[in-house]
Amino acid sequence: MAGISAPSRTRLLAAALPFLTLWGLALSITRYSIPEEMEEGSFVANLATDLGLDVRSLVQRRAKLDVIHSKNYLDINKETGELTIREKIDRESICITKTTSCFLKMDVILENPIRIFNIELEIMDINDNAPLFRRKTMQLDISEATPPGERFSLTNAVDADVGANSIKTYYLSESKYFSIDIQTGSDGSKYVDLVLSGNLDREEHAAHNLILTAVDGGVPPRSGTASIVINVLDINDNAPVFSQPVFAVNVSENSAAGTVVMTLNASDLDEGPNSQLTYSYTLYTSEKTQELFTLDPNSGEIKVKGVIDYEESQNFEMHIQAQDRGTNPLSGHCKVMVFITDLNDNYPEVTIKSVKSSLSEDVAVGTLIAVVSVSDRDSGLNGQVELTLNQQKTLPFVLNKSSEGYFELLVSKPLDREIISKYDITLRVTDKGSPPLSENETITLEILDINDNAPTFPQSFYTIHVVENNLPGALLTSLSAFDPDLNENQYLVYFIMEKEIVNTSMSMLFSINPENGDLYALKTFDYEREREFLFHIEARDSGVPPLSSNVTVHIIILDQNDNTPLIVSPWRAQGSVVEEVIPRSTDKGHLVAKVIAIDADSEQNARVTYQLLQISDATLFSLDQYNGEIRTTRMFSYRDPRQQRLVIVAKDNGDPALSATVTIKISTVEHVMSFSETTELPLEYDVFTDLNLYLVIGLGAVSFLLLITILVIIVLKCQKPKPKALKMPPANRNSVISRNSVISQRSSTIADSTLISSDAYWYSLFLAETRKGKVVVRQPIIPKGAGYFVSSIPRSIGPSETTDSRASTLEVCTNGAAAGFGGGSVSSVKVDEQVGHIILKGRF
Repeated sequence: MAGISAPSRTRLLAAALPFLTLWGLALSITRYSIPEEMEEGSFVANLATDLGLDVRSLVQRRAKLDVIHSKNYLDINKETGELTIREKIDRESICITKTTSCFLKMDVILENPIRIFNIELEIMDINDNAPLFRRKTMQLDISEATPPGERFSLTNAVDADVGANSIKTYYLSESKYFSIDIQTGSDGSKYVDLVLSGNLDREEHAAHNLILTAVDGGVPPRSGTASIVINVLDINDNAPVFSQPVFAVNVSENSAAGTVVMTLNASDLDEGPNSQLTYSYTLYTSEKTQELFTLDPNSGEIKVKGVIDYEESQNFEMHIQAQDRGTNPLSGHCKVMVFITDLNDNYPEVTIKSVKSSLSEDVAVGTLIAVVSVSDRDSGLNGQVELTLNQQKTLPFVLNKSSEGYFELLVSKPLDREIISKYDITLRVTDKGSPPLSENETITLEILDINDNAPTFPQSFYTIHVVENNLPGALLTSLSAFDPDLNENQYLVYFIMEKEIVNTSMSMLFSINPENGDLYALKTFDYEREREFLFHIEARDSGVPPLSSNVTVHIIILDQNDNTPLIVSPWRAQGSVVEEVIPRSTDKGHLVAKVIAIDADSEQNARVTYQLLQISDATLFSLDQYNGEIRTTRMFSYRDPRQQRLVIVAKDNGDPALSATVTIKISTVEHVMSFSETTELPLEYDVFTDLNLYLVIGLGAVSFLLLITILVIIVLKCQKPKPKALKMPPANRNSVISRNSVISQRSSTIADSTLISSDAYWYSLFLAETRKGKVVVRQPIIPKGAGYFVSSIPRSIGPSETTDSRASTLEVCTNGAAAGFGGGSVSSVKVDEQVGHIILKGRF
């Protein structure tokens, strides 16, 4: 420093001063403490107040938060100076090691001038973690010889929380054999040992199931459980025991070698090798007895080994022990007394010379099965034998004596494997001694299958109901046939017998699983398009030749309420309002309008009723819920508004019900306007002396004219690519309306297009209008290719706007009925281009 001049030292101090100041400011640490898992947006502290800063300077000095070695969990509100939670903080994820203190360090940095504030946020633990065992099930094997007081270590539970929220204690489910001992480690951890409290007996309880529960010290406390399965290991503490100390059994002399005398069965309560027994003779059993009888060491079965002669010895005594296979084996003893019964010395013998073990079920009657010979070493009556079949009346077999001592076993009746697939034929030979001796020999004959049974269905006709709008691939039913044959003769294959409906194969509509007969629908059915299907399904076995049978399946499509009622009268464009004009002098009961709706569904789903949804004056109009007629309930008064608004809903009877609405605006006028003012003129009732007669005549004329017009339009469509507008002479355009001319006015929206679906609709619409004293001629929308009568030009378009969908060609029949007026002739036709109506002049 001595070599540096005074001005230079001053500049160095001035440059180092800001950094020293910043370092001094950064040494100041502000600490906060918050619990973990606080919600987002929670308030932590007001940094502006705690750090002595002006809130307005936070934005100007571009305050920011810099988190050290961690994720940014906090935010600074620069407008209020508040420190808030940005994201939930999990103490266990920040401080992985279990320490009592957990800090989140961060810096608050301000610019112009730069200042750094150290913030330490202590995250306090809450009890948000339950104790958890590393092993949910602990297996222990304990010998039943283990003395009480023995300890067994168990897997401890762990708790991610610290302090009072960590594990506090353990509990064991109630047991008179076990308890627990809780130990505390140097770090405060809890360890638990299982202590044996009583003597175990595997024969009493082979296994013990306990529940160990760890509970922490939080408020409220949390807990975790683990299962302890204790298997008690066996020791050899039980000796074998016979059911009785002495057994007595009778054995006939000359019993064949291997004849079972009896079977000993001792029991041992132990398990494993300690219960596996070995049978043997003791030293008290004579050697002669051991030569005549054998003892199976594993099963305890005593059999005849040598020739037993009653005249030589009448009884034998055996001393037998049963010993287990434990490390220190234990044994039990019994005595067996064998008494020899004196019988005829020699039994007759049956010898099978040749035999067939299997026969096909279609063999002929008389087929040879076996050749049998019989003999008896005795002489006289004792040597004379008879050979018979056991239950011969129920067997399709017969014995035929071929020569002395030889018999043939033959088929006597047709065989059927499906009734009996195997026969155990017992041949019984009996001598004529006193008492007679007999011997049995059994021949097992297996009947082989042939493909003689066709598959059969439980029923010949299946009716399956399927609700429309089903999912493609839905399982309809399972058609399972049964074939009593075996193997390949029983393996069935199902398939749909091909049949076309409207150029569509049944296999495109339905599918059947060839292995199990599950029938699936391949498409979604529409009740309005298809109502039922009738086809056949065949089941065929795999025999040679194959046999098959078929079943008729009748699929009936059930209707769903999936079509909304369609209001066809009064027609209106989408979202438009129907307008009606009536005189204010209308009497009570006057028909104002008739609402007609149709529903494409069937039965109750197509039953439509009508209701008033909204009405300006409920006392003025009534609606028939079944036929949709709107009538006046009283005469108009001077207080009634000139315009009335009705919203009518047409609802079907389905579940859930579907509906459509129409809005009718009714305007009242004081008197009938001239044609220049309106295009709808009421027809005076005094024109006709008998209204009903004219209605019938008019209906007939309209129907006739409609048919003629359809035919003419079809011919024109075939001859000309596009219909041309009607050209009328100028003179006819200026013609006046005749006194008897009938004009109908509708609102512009109705006159735009009215789709007439059938003659029934024309008739309903005609009656509705004529009841009001007017006859209406309307313009419908004509779809391409359809032949509908066009009776007026839409007012919404001019002559230059004529399109295929709005054709305005008029076909006039001058020598027939005109628009249902009961007959007459048309002298002139006028087209009003302003309102889009056709005016007919002539005599009707």
